[in-house]
Amino acid sequence: MKVQCSTGNDVAIYCRGVQAFCPSRCPQSCIMDCKSTCKPICVCDKPGACGDPRFIGGDGNSFYFHGRKDRDFCIVSDSDLHINAHFIGKRSPSMTRDFTWIQAIAVLFGEHRLYIGARKTATWDDESDHLEISFDEEDVHLPEGDDAEWKSLYVPALKITRTKAVNTVMVELKGRFKIIANVVPITKEDSRIHHYGVTSDDSLAHLDLAFKFDVLTSDVQGVVGQTYRPDYVNRFDVRTKMPILGGESNYSTSGLFSTDCAVARFGRVGGAVKLISDLADVKCASGMDGPGVVCKK
Repeated sequence: MKVQCSTGNDVAIYCRGVQAFCPSRCPQSCIMDCKSTCKPICVCDKPGACGDPRFIGGDGNSFYFHGRKDRDFCIVSDSDLHINAHFIGKRSPSMTRDFTWIQAIAVLFGEHRLYIGARKTATWDDESDHLEISFDEEDVHLPEGDDAEWKSLYVPALKITRTKAVNTVMVELKGRFKIIANVVPITKEDSRIHHYGVTSDDSLAHLDLAFKFDVLTSDVQGVVGQTYRPDYVNRFDVRTKMPILGGESNYSTSGLFSTDCAVARFGRVGGAVKLISDLADVKCASGMDGPGVVCKK
């Protein structure tokens, strides 16, 4: 029996014959937790990056990282795992910075390269798939439909599964990480309220992301990665409504698949392996006033 999770557009998700409805705070980014509670959960309630991207650190604290449109930044960099994000954005005449969203991510592990991105689309259609995925420069052809699955012929531990018929997938490298990627647009209403400046030729389709890491080293770096280090010290002012992570130049990289940010650790030897099951969830979600990128546990 299929389970419908109403997102305002009758987008169906499925779980053990129990009907559920997406929470009002995440009408576009809801999945069913079928393994435990069989309840709908907001993608942006899990560690990762969402909206005008918000991040949540491994220490459980939220912070903002503004970034810049049309630029790429190191989100996680470890000896055998590197994740970059490509930012798109709009400039508000009343602001001195860009509104930014994550349009795509590149995941590098070993000698492999995984791309997950949102296609640019003028008019959003909930029934159409706006995801683009490639692995080692070959397109991943994932059938539409809940639970549709793709497995790599060359990396048996890598699996990509649809958690909705279109636009949402879970990527798992067994024993290393899980990533939920959900493509969503900026709605006209959100644009009107927050002055995002959505135009008729671009819905600003972007990714809401949730990360779960199984193993990182003590030397991990990146916008989010650094917050998993055992020696990480949170220096944000807890009295500030929107703590902002500076040092943009430390995380900027020359390309989506480049590992040349100043804090890069990819390919280095050293750093004790750290099992982080207690710190595995980091979420990144959009704030209602478009402050930048934020993540939290």
